[in-house]
Amino acid sequence: MNRIRQAGFVSVAAVALLATGEAQAVPAFAVQTGLQCAACHVGGFGPQLTPLGRQFKIGGYTMRATPGFTPPVSAMVMASYVNTAKGQNPPPAPHYAPNDNVTLDQASLFIAGGYGDHFGSFAQFTYDGIGRAFAWDNLDLRAVDRETVAGQDVVLGLVLNNNPGVEDGWNTLAAWGFPYSGSDLVPAPSAGPMIAGGLGQTVLGLNAYAWWNSSIYTEAGFYWTPGHNFLSALGADSSDPGPLASAAPYLRLAYQKDYGDQNFEIGAFGFFPDLYPGNDHSTGKTDHYRDLGLDATYQYVGTGDNIYQVNAIYTNEHQALDASSALGASARSDTLNDLRFDGSYYWHNEIGGTIQYFTTWGSADPLLYADNSTLKPDSSGFVFQVDGTPFGSEPSSLGTRFNIRVGVQYIAYTKFNGASSNYDGLGRNASDNNALRLFIWGAF
Repeated sequence: MNRIRQAGFVSVAAVALLATGEAQAVPAFAVQTGLQCAACHVGGFGPQLTPLGRQFKIGGYTMRATPGFTPPVSAMVMASYVNTAKGQNPPPAPHYAPNDNVTLDQASLFIAGGYGDHFGSFAQFTYDGIGRAFAWDNLDLRAVDRETVAGQDVVLGLVLNNNPGVEDGWNTLAAWGFPYSGSDLVPAPSAGPMIAGGLGQTVLGLNAYAWWNSSIYTEAGFYWTPGHNFLSALGADSSDPGPLASAAPYLRLAYQKDYGDQNFEIGAFGFFPDLYPGNDHSTGKTDHYRDLGLDATYQYVGTGDNIYQVNAIYTNEHQALDASSALGASARSDTLNDLRFDGSYYWHNEIGGTIQYFTTWGSADPLLYADNSTLKPDSSGFVFQVDGTPFGSEPSSLGTRFNIRVGVQYIAYTKFNGASSNYDGLGRNASDNNALRLFIWGAF
C-alpha cells in the first residue's frame, strides 16, 4: 500500500527534472548545420535555445549547411561530485556512501539529425551510472512541411515523443527546464505535477503542431501507455506511477515576438491523464489529473558579449484520486501548485551563472503525505549555478564535434516535504538536504 501511495499520485517530478531532463547541444547538429553550438544554445551548451535554435527544432531538425549526408550520431557523458549538508540515511542509492560521492551520472548515445527536407530525429539512449541500467531517454521524431496559409508562412509538423513537453520549441517546460543537469544522488522533494516528468519514458505521444509566421504556435496531441513488453525492452516500467487508462490529451499555445536582439514568449499548456495507480485495476476506478499552466521567457542576445534570459513557469494540478481513495491511500481530491523563476547571464557565451527560485505547495492529505510530519507536500528553495563552456563559440583542438561544460551547483532548501524543520518526524530539517554538486559534462 505504501508503494501504491508513493507511485500513483505523487510523481517524482523533482527527480525527473534533475535526472532525465538534461538536454544537450548535440554535436551531430553542429556538423549538419555548420554552426557552432552558441548559434542555437544560450551559453553554448545545454537546453536554453536562441531564436535560431527554436526554429531549428520546430522545423524538424532539417536545416543543414550543404546538401548531403552527415552521420546523425553523437555521445555524451556526465560525472559529478555530490556533498549534502548532512549525510543521507539510508544512503542515496545502492553502492554509495551517505555523503561525499563521486559518480558517473550518465552516458548517452544520440541519433540526432535531419533526413531530407521533411524528417528529423532527436533520440537519446542512456546508461544510468547510479542505477546501473540502460534505457531509452528522450525521444523526439518529427515530420514537417512548410506552407503558405492566408499569406502567412506556416510550419506544419507531427512529432512522436515519450515525455509531455520534451517536444516543446522553447524548452521552458519541465522536461527541459533548469537545472539543466543533475544527479540522482541529490535529495529531491517527492511531490510535483504529473506533467513535470511523472510519465517521462513510460508513454508515447503523437502531437500535431503549427508554427504561424514564426509567431503563434499551436499544438495538440494524445499520449498513451505502450505495452509492458515494449517498455521493458527499453528499460522502462509503467507501474510507476501507473499506466494511462485512456489516451491523455495535451494542448499547447505560445506567442513569440522578436525585437532585434531581444525576444519574449508567453504561453499556456494543459495535460489531462487518467491513471491506474501502481498498475492496480482492482477498484475499477482511475486517478484523474488536470494540469494547467503558464510559462514565459525573455531573452537578450545582443552581440554575444552579454546574454540574458529569464524564465517563469506556473503549474496548477487538480487531482481526483478516485482509485487511490478506494485503495485507502489518499483523500479523494487534492490540489498541487508549482512555481519556478530562473534568470541566467552569460559572458561571451562561455562563462555564466543561473539563479532559480522554486516552490511547490498543495492541500494536506493525511494518507498521501503520511510520511511528512505536516501531511503537506510543500517544498521550496533556491538553485545557484556557475559554469563555463570554453568551446561553445569556437571549435576546440579536438574538432567541431567536441564540447564540454564544467560547473558548480548548489541547492538550498527552505522547505522540504512539508516543513522547514523535522519534516519527516525523525528530526531531519530541510537544510540538511542542501547539496553542493561539482560536475563535468562533455559531448562529442
